[in-house]
Amino acid sequence: MAIPSFVDRATLRVSGGNGGHGCASIHREKFKPLGGPDGGNGGHGGSVILRVDPGLTTLVDYHRQSQRAATHGQPGEGDHRAGANGADVVLAVPGGTVVADADTGAIIADLVGEGSEIVVAAGGRGGLGNAALATAARKAPGFALLGEEGEQRTILLELKVLADVGLVGFPSAGKSSLIAAISRARPKIADYPFTTLVPNLGVVVAGDTTYTVADVPGLIEGASEGRGLGHEFLRHIERCLAIVHVIDCATYEPGRDPVTDLDVIEGELAAHGNLEDRPRLVALNKIDVPDARELAELVTPDLIARGLRVFPVSTKSGEGVQALTFAMADLVRARRAATPAAPPQRVVIRPEPVAGGAEFSIRRMGDGEGGFVWRVQGAKPDRWVRQTDFANPEAVGYLADRFTRLGIEDELLRLGAREGDAVAIGPGDNPVVFDFAPQINAGAEILTRRGDDERLHSERASVARRRQMDAEYHAARAAAEGIPFDPKQSWRAASDTWDEGEG
Repeated sequence: MAIPSFVDRATLRVSGGNGGHGCASIHREKFKPLGGPDGGNGGHGGSVILRVDPGLTTLVDYHRQSQRAATHGQPGEGDHRAGANGADVVLAVPGGTVVADADTGAIIADLVGEGSEIVVAAGGRGGLGNAALATAARKAPGFALLGEEGEQRTILLELKVLADVGLVGFPSAGKSSLIAAISRARPKIADYPFTTLVPNLGVVVAGDTTYTVADVPGLIEGASEGRGLGHEFLRHIERCLAIVHVIDCATYEPGRDPVTDLDVIEGELAAHGNLEDRPRLVALNKIDVPDARELAELVTPDLIARGLRVFPVSTKSGEGVQALTFAMADLVRARRAATPAAPPQRVVIRPEPVAGGAEFSIRRMGDGEGGFVWRVQGAKPDRWVRQTDFANPEAVGYLADRFTRLGIEDELLRLGAREGDAVAIGPGDNPVVFDFAPQINAGAEILTRRGDDERLHSERASVARRRQMDAEYHAARAAAEGIPFDPKQSWRAASDTWDEGEG
């Protein structure tokens, strides 16, 4: 199957690069067995960016290759070495490209102006290494965070040709011939309907004004409803500053005349919408034919009475063409002065802010047969689950501590959750299921933090026995010598008292 040279619609699957994992490393050096954590952070994944290139006029590159992906970030390394960031992928698109989400249909951006760009698939953030996770209480973490996955989405690219003047009319009215006569464009020209299958662009110079002209192929009655080819290209007129009706005065089709043709095309433009404010000109074409010249002279007063400027032209002989080009230049100049071009901007997709309230939500879900589960959802919990290495017990304990600090445990207790209930936390349809265990620090339960020994905060049984024996001995000695003894007083202070009494 032949690949077309002009493509104005394309579906593109874009994927941002994944972030690199953080590194869990302990510095090792001779005579320094406990050098501390030195694991570096993972690199961020690359992003997919669309950028306007004024030299392009088609989306054919994305018709051939419909999947684009950025590179992944590299994992961190020991000795505080961060991983390299993934490279961005910059995709060039023509000016006038509208970007929409394929799943929702929502318009993401309208790229107009050289240099305008948008990030359509952001790369994932790199995971933190254990050096970045170290705190005063957790001096040597034995885990690191995983990198986040890059954004994946399917987008629709739709090109709306950027032209100053749009030529509209019935098939074979002479639109392509007019572009060939006033510019250096050389479109295909033939004497049968629907010769032009794609919009043609031409650059016209009239005095000190340079502007572009485009034709819309295949407009017939019912084009806005899908008849003919015009419905595929009506959107290309939306960006035009002015519209020129090219009317065939030499047609031999029954039931057609210049006024009727004008009314039909205007009806299709009105059905498409948003074109009422464009100034109009009328070019009565093919006046080199004797009958056509007479017909043009006959209908000109009626068209002028409608407030239209009329130009009888012949693209074959060139008669009236120059006057028409200067009239189009006047319209373009006036419209440009009224609507100055906006500077190109870098468009960045940002999520809509969430209005106040908790950072997570909890609801009880059940199937009526296999029990129920407490479903926890929220941006932070979902992200934390993605960052956790569940093969590392200490990392799981750190995740549980984060959930507790966020208030998930308190909210579950308030809603009536009991110990042993299933709690599902995580993104999408693939959450992680935990057994609810309130008031238990998962990190300490599974594995104490590295660099923090729980035995330092509790009294060993042997120490308690020795202290009890010492207290009994000193109590007996005090009773024998008649010296008062306070059990709460240290045995050292009691000994000093005895020594003074004996002296």
